[in-house]
Amino acid sequence: MKIPAKYWIPISLLAVFVGLEVILRVAFGLGNPVLVQADSFTGYRFKPNQNLLRLGKKVQYNQYSQRSEPITLTKSPQELRILMTGDSVLNGGNPTDQSQTITELFETELFASGYPAEVLNASAGSWGIGNALGYLREFGTFNADAVILQIGTHDLTQPTSTSVVVGHHPAFSTHPPLLATQDAWNRYVSPLVLGKLGYNLPNGDFASSPISLTPDQQFKQNMEYLKEIITLIRGKKIAVFVLFTPNRDDLIPKTNVPKYKSEFFRLLKSLQVPIVDTHTAWSTLPPATVATYFRDDVHLTIQGHQAIAENLFRQLCLQRQLKACS
Repeated sequence: MKIPAKYWIPISLLAVFVGLEVILRVAFGLGNPVLVQADSFTGYRFKPNQNLLRLGKKVQYNQYSQRSEPITLTKSPQELRILMTGDSVLNGGNPTDQSQTITELFETELFASGYPAEVLNASAGSWGIGNALGYLREFGTFNADAVILQIGTHDLTQPTSTSVVVGHHPAFSTHPPLLATQDAWNRYVSPLVLGKLGYNLPNGDFASSPISLTPDQQFKQNMEYLKEIITLIRGKKIAVFVLFTPNRDDLIPKTNVPKYKSEFFRLLKSLQVPIVDTHTAWSTLPPATVATYFRDDVHLTIQGHQAIAENLFRQLCLQRQLKACS
């Protein structure tokens, strides 16, 4: 049957749309975003038991909303278990394959050196120190031998993030969209277009509660949260460490000391909390090398993740700061 010419254009457009929809779903994993849920303890966390491909990267969350494989609460006495908490720097986000997160690379370092290990990744984008405290209050420490708190320069004055954006922002979806093209437009194309047109888009702290404290006040509040975290962990007779991660402009074009770092480190020293100081470690490297560690102002490349994993292994295990490593 011959199709009338007046139908050619709508049929062609429909065919193009269907083809695009299939390509976006099959080749890019769009239409199936990582989902989050509101939570009274953490503000929000990733929905449990997700395992998907997104833009060619594997993204998995276990039954405790950790970017890790499913776990059991009990562990073998011969196994080393480390729990890490943090924000999007630790999480890696959609641009990072599961195998290339800091925790997975650290686990690989441990296995390669003969340590049967499990490194758990409890993190989410825009989580602050208060959110990490909420997670530990809700789920505990999973019988870990050690807890490592990833805290970055921006986290020192980061307000505790809330659930206000859950279900209202494409990065905090509670249900998959109807169409992959809708997912592509809302999550990637629209922000790119609006940015090019000069519109101010939300920054990395857009999940935080409305700013009501000055940076000095927020820093002091966060240090109180930190003290609570350390008390909680040590109450379970578990070793605690801090992994300090810098922003790009703390090192490039030249090294400078972030405003609150000295006071933060003085507190950790008074509490006898060992620090893995990435900022100082990278400050001795050529700027060209450091530049390869960052994919934007805050987040790291795979090379940056690997450098941190090696630093963690060297300080905690080779230098025997973590007794369970031996």
